[in-house]
Amino acid sequence: MSAEAKKILIVDDEKNIRNVIKEYAKFDGYDTAEAEDGMQAVEMCQKEDYDLIIMDVMMPKLDGYFAVREIRKTKQIPVIMLSARTEEYDKLFGFEIGVDDYVTKPFSPKELLARIRAVMKRSAADKADDSQILQYEGLSINMAGRVVTVNGEPASLTPKEYDLLFYLVKNKGIALSREKLLEEVWDYDFYGDDRTVDTHIKMLRNSIGEYRKFIITLRGMGYKFET
Repeated sequence: MSAEAKKILIVDDEKNIRNVIKEYAKFDGYDTAEAEDGMQAVEMCQKEDYDLIIMDVMMPKLDGYFAVREIRKTKQIPVIMLSARTEEYDKLFGFEIGVDDYVTKPFSPKELLARIRAVMKRSAADKADDSQILQYEGLSINMAGRVVTVNGEPASLTPKEYDLLFYLVKNKGIALSREKLLEEVWDYDFYGDDRTVDTHIKMLRNSIGEYRKFIITLRGMGYKFET
């Protein structure tokens, strides 16, 4: 951890869950703040900045999904969603609105902490050697600014779509397995199947329109970026 501790906002209507997360986060050197519903979380984010939000889905007053949407109108804070619901639809919806990770209850506090570290790492400022702007026909990629334009128009990418595209571009022409993408883009040993990668590739292709042609599917293996 750096000299200045990162601050996490823990949002859950169950106090016991907030206490468990807070205990593990503080042990790892993070500062924490708490909110017991989505509305309170939105109000707190309007007044203060946080480095990461852990947001429960099902809460009174305002659920986690709507809270994230409201917060993202003014601030781009990384979000890990918590939910007792395991349906694929719920996870996909969370990724579509731009959450960085999705953890189902009951969860292992140690695994959640690993995911917190991973998201923190991914949200850190881009390195100086990523400051270039890359151009592939009408697809423009500003690495440091995390800006992608398609034929001059800004593309609306989720944070994870940015990370995935940038990693593919950095490894242009290299075949990347789904396992490799999970390891490098998600920054931890993923506990689940590799459909997460396929889902985000589909979302990314939709976001960059006609230039989806640059993302090549390698049957039975993974993907590569090729122009």
